[in-house]
Amino acid sequence: MTTVPQGLPTERDTTPFDPPSAITRLRDTRPVSPLDFPDGHRGWLVTGYDEVRRLMADTRFSSRQDIGVLHVPFETPGMPVATEPSPQVPGLFISMDPPDHTRLRRTLTGAFTVKRVKQLEEHIAELVERQLDELAGLTPPVDLVKAFALPVPSLVICELLGVPYADRATFQVNSAKFLEKDVLLDEKMAAYGAMTSYLAELVTGKRAEPGDDLLSDLARNDDLSVGELVGVAFLLLLAGHETTANVLGLGTFALLEHPEQLAALRADADLLPGAVEELMRYLSVVDVLYRYATEDVELGGETIGKGSTVVVSLLAANHDPRRFEDPDALDLRRNARGHLSFGHGIHQCLGQQLARIELRAGFSGLLRRFPDLRLAVPADEVRLKTDMNIYGVHELPVTWGATGA
Repeated sequence: MTTVPQGLPTERDTTPFDPPSAITRLRDTRPVSPLDFPDGHRGWLVTGYDEVRRLMADTRFSSRQDIGVLHVPFETPGMPVATEPSPQVPGLFISMDPPDHTRLRRTLTGAFTVKRVKQLEEHIAELVERQLDELAGLTPPVDLVKAFALPVPSLVICELLGVPYADRATFQVNSAKFLEKDVLLDEKMAAYGAMTSYLAELVTGKRAEPGDDLLSDLARNDDLSVGELVGVAFLLLLAGHETTANVLGLGTFALLEHPEQLAALRADADLLPGAVEELMRYLSVVDVLYRYATEDVELGGETIGKGSTVVVSLLAANHDPRRFEDPDALDLRRNARGHLSFGHGIHQCLGQQLARIELRAGFSGLLRRFPDLRLAVPADEVRLKTDMNIYGVHELPVTWGATGA
């Protein structure tokens, strides 16, 4: 019988890219495993690919946070232990079930169709080139996160939503604070409050004078309250720049750490679409998701009791050898389709086509413009986002040019 883990193992103790070895061992022996939470709750950890996929397609596992106490599977200094369910936040459809989730998500599906996003492809390529021009004008070493990985998706999502790019510094600081694991609750709520106050003013203005952008389109919909507009805007702004930025930053680090894969990608541009899928599988920057069992459910040979908090590890599932051969290897020629980095089921990422286009343009442009890009510090000095709810690198110091100056 496997030992029940005391809290969620989070330490990346093999490489910066692989799941914690304790989670890998659990997945290989008991892919649906009991998990003891710091507050005394006994919940579950699901790590196997098939089991995660089945769970995310099963509506008996709720995404709501207002029907049971939210149990957190790791220590959170300064965070009081929850004794009551969290109230539902208007518009935050990622934390809703049908029919509320269906109604809000439906208002956005038109904006993120493959055809609509495809029309943005040329413009996104132009934004990437402009940012690469700025990067090329800097004297190395340079932090690639600050100079490229963060600005590109921020520019794209600001233009798409109609958020002034000049305001990016404020929302980037606040979104980063909101995503910190160990930050005090007061600080987290202050950051959230600052973002929602800003967005409330923005969407109120767009409802009065709509423009040619996604938030204006939503603001024209009288069925959506201002509170719902703010919740939707918050979710799109946060997800729209944080996730893609971290794949660009961490993905560049992974490529530089796998020179043979990097050389293969440079030599064959046709590898790029598949390489983006493989990087998303391999990195799984959004790792941990939560569900709440609304009834007793059988999964993976275990009975998950009603009222249990279930922790899902997308990283472990994406590195499951039952689904992907030699899963801890980065293999840009692998067929990585079917990875779970965009989720699965009704909550599958709305913006996945937009993310793919940004990542293809970003990696393609970066490798073309900087053929001798390399780390400016030893790999073990790169600061990893082990303290954040979206994984990545805090900074990625890089250099280029013959002198490495």
